[in-house]
Amino acid sequence: MGKEIHSTAVVSPRAELGENVTIGPFSVIEDKVRIGDGTWLDAFVQIKEHTSIGRRNHIHSYASLGGIPQDLKYKGEISFLELGDDNRIREYASLNRGTEEGGGVTRIGSNCLIMAYAHVAHDCHLEDGVILANAATLAGHVYIEDKATLGGLSAVHQFVRIGRHAYIGGMTGVAQDVPPFMLIAGERGGLQGVNLIGLKRQGFSREQMSNLKKAHKLLWRSGLNKEEALHRIYSEIGNSPEIAQLLDFVQNSERGIVRPK
Repeated sequence: MGKEIHSTAVVSPRAELGENVTIGPFSVIEDKVRIGDGTWLDAFVQIKEHTSIGRRNHIHSYASLGGIPQDLKYKGEISFLELGDDNRIREYASLNRGTEEGGGVTRIGSNCLIMAYAHVAHDCHLEDGVILANAATLAGHVYIEDKATLGGLSAVHQFVRIGRHAYIGGMTGVAQDVPPFMLIAGERGGLQGVNLIGLKRQGFSREQMSNLKKAHKLLWRSGLNKEEALHRIYSEIGNSPEIAQLLDFVQNSERGIVRPK
């Protein structure tokens, strides 16, 4: 099938459009943009230069992709925004390109949902299946692992890392790393426990969730220091894949781990 480009859309001749791409009314596609097969842009979408979009993405009205970083250190260097496949970018979301200092690329994986008014700043990396609810905001250099969820109006400090299957409650400020499988909430986010509802929805077994609850208790509720807690976890729970991922995250955190309130 061919491309469907509305007569009012402005598409640069230097943009590369795949098969079965739809460009809605009044959308603007700048130079050096690549859009993969089956991607759909609604009306009034703006895709700025050096942006690469994979297949079957749906970009909703007034979203802006590939804008220059909101970083005073940015001096006009060439940088990039890359999206994978099957993402949904909702109304008024903004996704910015990277900076030279941060590696030059902002990268979104596949099957992500970026809801209305959410912001992904320069040099952020989102793995697959990440959800940013309405007006969730990421500062620069944030790394979010697969299938993590951020609630509406949450805000994440620069250089923070959020682990896989973590859940950030709405209106939560996140200033330190969030371990995988955990839930945090509060004006300044505090560690609440294991993200049990989210893990159940993702098909985790009772045994897996029980082991994560035990690990959470030993790490943050037992009064043990980190070395003692790790020893107890290895001896009492073992080293299943999810426990190994949790402990690796905790041991390699650079900003420190969000603590319980």
